[in-house]
Amino acid sequence: MRFNNKNKIPPKYILLSLTILCLIFVGISYAFEDWIKPLRYVTGLTITPMQRGINVIGVWVDDKFDMMADIQSLQEENAELRAQLEEYQTENRIQLSDNNELNELRELYELDSRYPSYEKVAANVISKDAGNWFDTFIIDKGTNVGIQEGCNVIAGNGLVGIVTEVGPNYAKVRSIIDDNSNVSAMFLTDQTLCNVLGDEKYMDEGYIRVEYIDKDANISEGDELVTSNVSDKFLPGISIGYVSNLTLDSNNLTMSADVTPVVDFDHIQTVLVVLDLKQDVNEEE
Repeated sequence: MRFNNKNKIPPKYILLSLTILCLIFVGISYAFEDWIKPLRYVTGLTITPMQRGINVIGVWVDDKFDMMADIQSLQEENAELRAQLEEYQTENRIQLSDNNELNELRELYELDSRYPSYEKVAANVISKDAGNWFDTFIIDKGTNVGIQEGCNVIAGNGLVGIVTEVGPNYAKVRSIIDDNSNVSAMFLTDQTLCNVLGDEKYMDEGYIRVEYIDKDANISEGDELVTSNVSDKFLPGISIGYVSNLTLDSNNLTMSADVTPVVDFDHIQTVLVVLDLKQDVNEEE
């Protein structure tokens, strides 16, 4: 079946009609310009502010989108920088740890070479009693490497203390600053004997207390104090510290002194345990 297209208007007539209509409106606008001016004025008063407001809102929205994009970019950049910083900090901590370990090994090597006649084994401190000082602490070596009760312990530049308890894989060390410690010592200058007394409160001032020094001893501030030959527990000749503040006791027969220790009893991480016991050395002699 075919539809009848006879009533359909050709496009050229529609275009011609619209053109004539536009020309009519243009002519009316010129003919009645004075009437149209008020309408233009009213239109300008209403539409122009709306356009300006729309433009302002559009600019504001565009700025906000730009700002959000910038914030997101900055957040991503900040996250990357933070990750890099954490990586650098981790590398720095590892480097510092390696440097500290290297320094400790160097100190142990120097200390080991200072007392070559004694057999020694290195150990790490794994725990300590409460308090600021390493007065008593536990190391990670024991009878499995030959450590016994009575073994001398050294670190830094000299004497730390003595082993008081030992197991297969641990040992307990009492340092010379512990209140229960008493070490027979002597001055290198003239072999004058004295006693080094442990006193943690005294250690708060940075010194070890030394008593029973002969008042006629030829010693002066700065002289070195070492373990004596007559000690029944400590091997002879191990450095303890340097003398300062010599004072005459009230009995006028002896002197007392402060000694600056050669070991930092505030920070002990690794030690050397001397496997030779004092009684064994005496028997060999």
